[in-house]
Amino acid sequence: MRRSATLLDVLRSNLTPLENHLADGYVDGRVSRRDFLRHGSLLGLSLPFLGQLGLAAGFEAATPSMARAAVQPGSTIRVACPKPASDIDPVRRSSPGAVIVAQQVGDCLCVVGPDLVLQPSLATSWKPNQDGSVWTFTLRQGVKFHSGGQMKADDVVATFDRLVDPKTGSSALTVFKGILQKGGARKVDDYTVEFHLDSPNGNFPYLVSTENYNSHILPANYSGEFERTWDGTGPFKIENFTRDVGASFKRNDDYWGPKALPARTEFTFFADIQPQILALQAGQVDVISALPALAGVGLLNDPAIDIVSIRSSSHQPVYMRCDREPFNDPRVREAVALCLDREKLVTGLLKGRALVGNDSPFAPFYLSTDQTVPQRKQDIRKAKELLRAAGKENGFEITLDAPQYLEISAYAQLIQSWVKEVGIAVKLNVMDRTAFYGEAVFGKSIWLDSAFKIGDMGARSVPNFYFTGQLLSNGVWNGAHFTNGEFDNLVKGYFATLDLEAQRNAAGKIQRLLLEETPMLYGYFYDRLIATRKGVVGVQPSGAVQLFLQSAGKA
Repeated sequence: MRRSATLLDVLRSNLTPLENHLADGYVDGRVSRRDFLRHGSLLGLSLPFLGQLGLAAGFEAATPSMARAAVQPGSTIRVACPKPASDIDPVRRSSPGAVIVAQQVGDCLCVVGPDLVLQPSLATSWKPNQDGSVWTFTLRQGVKFHSGGQMKADDVVATFDRLVDPKTGSSALTVFKGILQKGGARKVDDYTVEFHLDSPNGNFPYLVSTENYNSHILPANYSGEFERTWDGTGPFKIENFTRDVGASFKRNDDYWGPKALPARTEFTFFADIQPQILALQAGQVDVISALPALAGVGLLNDPAIDIVSIRSSSHQPVYMRCDREPFNDPRVREAVALCLDREKLVTGLLKGRALVGNDSPFAPFYLSTDQTVPQRKQDIRKAKELLRAAGKENGFEITLDAPQYLEISAYAQLIQSWVKEVGIAVKLNVMDRTAFYGEAVFGKSIWLDSAFKIGDMGARSVPNFYFTGQLLSNGVWNGAHFTNGEFDNLVKGYFATLDLEAQRNAAGKIQRLLLEETPMLYGYFYDRLIATRKGVVGVQPSGAVQLFLQSAGKA
């Protein structure tokens, strides 16, 4: 297409220097269409505007399609999902089952699509100040809570004050620690909220989106007892909930957006994946909300089943305690890392439904990932040399703790086999997930206290959560007990950066430092898979655990 210089100049005339720098990168070819959309949406530029800008620059329309599947409304969509292992309350929920069912009745300020582009929801727009220390969100008008009240700024402020208050037991404290504290969300008027951050943060809108599943907006007067009220602004209303059994929902005819196509949704809770597979094959359910590639391999090529797959940063990190023998020597940690055959992990364990990791939380498809950082590969000879230099030429014995969840036990067996080649004798201790995580606080959790263990982390569109929760010296889930002042400062600088190219430069420094220190192993990032019966369409998973059913139906 031909470039329209006049239109391009008009469109760019009201942009900030930061926004114009992004546009320069797109016009010059330094920023891809995908990256232009994702970073532009993060800065608060609307998708129609980004599309116009792309057309004026001579490119094809850049905005993703928002079309619904062609289905008849009024279906009942039946979903198999994990039994909630935690409180359903949006403030404290953390398990996949709890997130999926509570999400049906709630909305966040913005939505992250499968392409990781931010889209408006309860907020219609957002903008940073010059340094990213204050973000201003404009709220949608005319939105009703299921309990009857209008959603306004007071509700948004109260929601985030609740989430950042240590007294509430909020699961979102790991997201907001060092970023937002009580009183930081401030009402400007009934439909405008400012977030005054502890320090600048270039990725902040993701932290108040569906990406942060605790950020379900609740009324200002919410006082708990969510399982009695199920209040929210979402496309479905609660019909019935029976703990450990299931839940059902009905369409919310007062919804502010397009009305949900299904008349009802039914969720059946399961403790394991195999009964879910049998229920799908028998026609008892229409959807499996999360399908592990290894356990579900029989469905991947089943002609009666459709697989929906999207890229995800979900991963199963291996923690090595940096403050305890033998992992207090970075040479030992690197030696273990060099034993992993990452390509085999992807092709074998994950059946090709994953991407290779490079021992940092920067997934290969993240906007800010520095793609020039060399990929770590298996190197048994170098691993032996490192162990010899560390005085461990005869190897050592160690216990690897892990939860019985998805592919983790098989991953543990592969690690056991690979490190044996360099003389490390690993004893496996695989246990129930509840026993593994314990109370998820230091001193009361195998996950956080053990010297060598494997965890599981849900997807995020940006790596901020993984840093604040797990890798910063004061991280509340720092299971590697990694303390490094240089790293903390690099992360602080990365957080504060609004410009995409500057973010990539900061990310590269972090990635290289983590390869040197290797407190954790990131062997792969696995895809989010859901399985549906043939003819069930419009089911949209997120890269994390959410399942959006408002556009689902039966063809």
